Amino acid sequence: MSEKMKKATRVSYGEALAELGKEHADVVVLDADLASATKTDIFRKEFPERHIECGVAEQNMYDVSAGLASVGLVPFASTFAMFSAGRAFEMIRNTIGYGHLNVKIGATHGGVSVGEDGASHQCCEDFALMRTIPGMTVLCPADDIEAKAIVKAAYEIKGPVYMRFARAASEQVHDPETYAFHPGKGEVLKEGNQGCIIAVGMMVPEAMKASEILEAEGIFPRVINMATIKPLDEECIIRAAHDCGFIVTAEEHTIIGGLGEAVSAVTAENCPVPVRRIGIRDTFGRSGTAAQLLKVYGLTAEDIADAVRKQYSK
Repeated sequence: MSEKMKKATRVSYGEALAELGKEHADVVVLDADLASATKTDIFRKEFPERHIECGVAEQNMYDVSAGLASVGLVPFASTFAMFSAGRAFEMIRNTIGYGHLNVKIGATHGGVSVGEDGASHQCCEDFALMRTIPGMTVLCPADDIEAKAIVKAAYEIKGPVYMRFARAASEQVHDPETYAFHPGKGEVLKEGNQGCIIAVGMMVPEAMKASEILEAEGIFPRVINMATIKPLDEECIIRAAHDCGFIVTAEEHTIIGGLGEAVSAVTAENCPVPVRRIGIRDTFGRSGTAAQLLKVYGLTAEDIADAVRKQYSK
């Protein structure tokens, strides 16, 4: 794959919020003392009166968001994934989830690519936690173009939405002139029937690179971007299982409770095929650059390609 433009999805999150703010007067944005990192400061510059700084009090921020939603506003509450899915889980579950309130959770700095901040800030459990909350939509974009699209889609979804954005920049896989996001639908980026790679987030550009490596060897896998973790596109997965014979999942998340387990459950119940899961293997992260950590934890294009090779050769 030729070198493409790189941009962090958290930046597109901030830009999309500012665009939404111009279109919808009911959009309010909350942050927990991290506006420059989550990029909600882009919204704050445009609409200071609609940006609420809650300080280092994430649990309180989500309860405040619930109150705003209950009076008809559409709050986007933002902090690092570790502090939203982790520290504030009870408030998100019991206040926002149980009340099925129209709160949008913007969780930045997800996964090990947070880098040098280390294990305490590298949230690799958020998909698993958020998937368990009834009625919660869980989204994670592959690139900056999709990031903007899911923010705008989240506004239209009635009910709680969890969105994960990355700290590190990733390559574009979409054409901004033609791309359209459809919540709850898997996106086939490349056709093929010699195995299928289903990826999410920063692993989607890696999956595309893996497919190019494999094609040079005469193996042509299907590549699917599964930006909606919940509700999952079961029809897309079943079709891939039937057509391709096996599936490799790739996620910057623990293999416990994430995309890989979700896909495995769908195939086990509907079309049993081998599923190999690329992800974090029941361990905490460590400090290092994003590139170093993706390599250490087996999250590169070559790791994905190797998983396809091993299964294809059986």
